[in-house]
Amino acid sequence: MAYERTILTTGVVLLTLALATMAPAADPRNAANCAPRDKVVERLAGTYGETRRSIGLGANNALIEVYASDDSGSWTITETLPSGLTCLVASGQAFETLADTPPATGKGA
Repeated sequence: MAYERTILTTGVVLLTLALATMAPAADPRNAANCAPRDKVVERLAGTYGETRRSIGLGANNALIEVYASDDSGSWTITETLPSGLTCLVASGQAFETLADTPPATGKGA
């Protein structure tokens, strides 16, 4: 009986240590990808020539914006948290503005 209790206790201790030493899941909003909004907007405009093209409200009242440059075709999607911290979500090349019209009712997509 004492042997079984020792094995069980050892297992619980090892599990606790393993969980305590595990690295937390990576947060996409780490310090390298975030800064105060005014600094991010200034950098996108000054370095990449990007201006805001669209805006929307995301989960938890986060402001989602798309910035792009007609000259270079670069684009960036940002998320601004209610705290004012702005994080880069995605970026890329070959930005195009489209003016799609919705399909006529009953005609399908």
